[in-house]
Amino acid sequence: MSSKETCLLLGATGVGKTLLLKRLQNILCDELETPPSTLPTVGTNLTDLTLKKKKKVTVRELGGCMGPIWPSYFKDCSSVIFMVDSANTAQISSSCIQLLSVLSAEPLSNASVLILFNKRDMPCIMSLIEIKSLFRMDDIVASATQPITILEASARSGEGLKEVLSWLESVMVK
Repeated sequence: MSSKETCLLLGATGVGKTLLLKRLQNILCDELETPPSTLPTVGTNLTDLTLKKKKKVTVRELGGCMGPIWPSYFKDCSSVIFMVDSANTAQISSSCIQLLSVLSAEPLSNASVLILFNKRDMPCIMSLIEIKSLFRMDDIVASATQPITILEASARSGEGLKEVLSWLESVMVK
C-alpha cells in the first residue's frame, strides 16, 4: 500500500461532489468562505487532502456521467464516499441502483463506505428516515460485506463536513 490512500467519490450528476471536495479543502485550510461555483465534472478530479496526524488521502471524484466506467477505478481505492442528493426524489431510485452495483463489486468488498445524503439545507427534503426507507437502507447495510457509515451533510452550508473529515481520518490505514 502506498503512503497515500485513495478514496473514490461517486454519485449521480449534480449531487454536489465537486462542491464537497472544495469545501473539505477549505475546512482543512481554515478558510470558511462562500461556497465556490462549480460545473458538472466530465471525467475525473483528483484532490489531495492532508488530514490530522499528516495522513494523506487522494480523493478521486468520478463524474456522474461516467457511471458505466466507474468499475475500472475500483481496484485502486480503499474507501468510497457515495453521495446522494436528498433533495432530488426523482433521482433516489437510480442512486440506489448505482449504490447496489458499487457495493456488489468484488474489488470493493473490503472498502469502507460512506453514504452521504447531501443538500440537507434545501427546502422540501424528505426526512432521513423517509430516505432510508425509500433506499431500503437497512437491507443494504445488512447484505453488504463492507462497513457502511451513513451521514447527512450540506456541502453548500458546511453542515456535516467535519463529520465527513472525521470519517476519512478513521478509515485511513495507519
